[in-house]
Amino acid sequence: MSIDWNKTIAAIWRPRKGYLRAIENMDRIGLDQLIGIDEQKQQLSRNTERFLSAQGANNALLWGSRGTGKSSLIKAVLNNYQERGLRLIQVDRNDLIELPEIVDEIRELAQRFIVFCDDLTFDIGEASYRALKSVLDGSIEAPPSNVLIYATSNRRHLLPEYMDENREARVVGDDLHLADTTEEKLALSDRFGLWLSFYPVNWQGYLKIVD
Repeated sequence: MSIDWNKTIAAIWRPRKGYLRAIENMDRIGLDQLIGIDEQKQQLSRNTERFLSAQGANNALLWGSRGTGKSSLIKAVLNNYQERGLRLIQVDRNDLIELPEIVDEIRELAQRFIVFCDDLTFDIGEASYRALKSVLDGSIEAPPSNVLIYATSNRRHLLPEYMDENREARVVGDDLHLADTTEEKLALSDRFGLWLSFYPVNWQGYLKIVD
């Protein structure tokens, strides 16, 4: 199903039928409605503006506790910059194996796209993990200049961490060598050049939100 991106602001990937469905009824949340995350708003807005201006911009990982405004901030950024050609495609974690094909559909378009992955977590070896890593890295073909990935997660490194991995670390000379699984986890999260941390609001912050 073809989408007119001049009229469509956001779409969601439907894997069963293999198409992008335009989102008609969008959440219209604005940046000014988000309380207590001013630094995160400023950094993600600045990164998005650089992206829209074809300057150096980073894939972004927004991590922290549930209910702290991570997803709302991404939606608010989309609403704020849609008039400048920003578009969004939401892809579920389980569908990331199809991400290279989705990116192929939009890499030559004039608009600039945020691929939005909400509540992103992996286990080592998952096919979707490898697909995301491939898009972040590029391969023979460079990553498209009109696509960034904004992801949210409650894990800083996107993968579970186990105590045994710390025991596998070793020191050689003056260098600390991490376990292979730890290196793998850091390798993926490091592909996100912008990390934004979110924390539960304190009591004063809560009063501002409900005021």
